[in-house]
Amino acid sequence: MDNDREQSLLKLSIAMTAFVAGIGIVFGLWAGSQSIIFDGFFSLIDSMMTVVALIVSKLVTREGSQRFQYGFWHLEPLVAGFNGAIMALICTYAFINGVDGLRKGGHRVNFELAILYAAFGSSICFAMCLYVRRQNRALKSELLRVDAHGWLMGGTLSGALCISFLAAALITGTGLDPLTAYVDPTVLTALSLLLIPLPIGIIWRAVREVFLVAPADLDRHTRDVMEEIAARYGFAKYRSYVAKTGRADLIEISIVTPPDFGTGGVADLDRIRQEIADALGQASRQRWLTITFTADEKWA
Repeated sequence: MDNDREQSLLKLSIAMTAFVAGIGIVFGLWAGSQSIIFDGFFSLIDSMMTVVALIVSKLVTREGSQRFQYGFWHLEPLVAGFNGAIMALICTYAFINGVDGLRKGGHRVNFELAILYAAFGSSICFAMCLYVRRQNRALKSELLRVDAHGWLMGGTLSGALCISFLAAALITGTGLDPLTAYVDPTVLTALSLLLIPLPIGIIWRAVREVFLVAPADLDRHTRDVMEEIAARYGFAKYRSYVAKTGRADLIEISIVTPPDFGTGGVADLDRIRQEIADALGQASRQRWLTITFTADEKWA
């Protein structure tokens, strides 16, 4: 992965998110809209999470330390999970705030200012979402994937606000005018319910990686490779263990050989190791591969 490119994208995302957050909070206070203030606050929290993601992106490129001898890959799903949890809490807060606003009879909003901000904010958010996703096709960064989700959530929120405020502006002064007071809290409540599945999905994937749940595709690929290798060399048995944490694939393979196997010595075993590594796919710093041989099954 091009870590410099990843970090550059995260820095751009931080700057744009902080900009959108500032505009949102100012326009929300000016227009008297709680949903716009929430939109700006959501962007502000997202920018803080992206700063944390940038720090982790720099850490995972380093070699392990005496304390963290396996490296810092495990921090990536932790940050993604924390980010998802914060997003989920924001959506929960928005839902409670929206319901409370409906219960209190709603409030009036300057719809002209609200429409101007919502159109501007949604355009930036959707543009950033598309840009980050396109750049991440090659990078395949979990941090950038989560960041793109954040832009998608922000753009969806701002776009829905724009449509709702436009509809409310059209009925202002008509027989439906009393309903305009409920537009802001209604939109806030509805969007919080629509957006909550996104952070829940992020949390679910992060939890699977934190608990080292074996990815089905990686497990299947490893077993397919080992079945062919075991049949070719007549190995008695093998055991494979796989996990994914952040951008790292962890693969451990223990091979049980016949007692008289390996007449070529260690060089022969190293050659088989290389065959397995080549069959598993291109090696990278993100793959932690361990292959051991034993004639005693208890060590496998």
